Amino acid sequence: MLNQISQETPVAVNASDASAVEAATPMARCVIVLDKDLPVGRLANAAAVIALTIGQRHPELVGGALVDASGFAHPGLIPVGIAMLGAAQADLHKLRSDALAAGCDVVDFPLEGQLTKNYEEFQSAVAVIDPADMKYVGVALVGQKKPISKIVGKLELLK
Repeated sequence: MLNQISQETPVAVNASDASAVEAATPMARCVIVLDKDLPVGRLANAAAVIALTIGQRHPELVGGALVDASGFAHPGLIPVGIAMLGAAQADLHKLRSDALAAGCDVVDFPLEGQLTKNYEEFQSAVAVIDPADMKYVGVALVGQKKPISKIVGKLELLK
């Protein structure tokens, strides 16, 4: 079995994975802000695409395996949580700029990603857009808690 932990292989499961991640990334906060007017399918798509890139860019945010009572190891998840917030599409550009100015790592998802049929077409579409005219379906911020809280403090959770 792929995720089954062998009886012969001892596995250390650290109950304080969240504390370890927070210690490695002081005051770590991760939020994803999505265009609140997206239809639910596109909202889910944007969240998934952005989250995948966050995991690739910040592997330290992925916690240790979750081992159930049978010894089955479920993949580690993010122990610090990800707030899913909504904003008007028109506000995402400024939010992104503010986050970059505050020193956050930003993962943005340009609108063209949901309007094109393949990645090459997506790249070509983005290549001709002036940065000031870029529109986003979502933006993620990863960084210290205080600056991120200041940037997203007035936004509401997606419902």
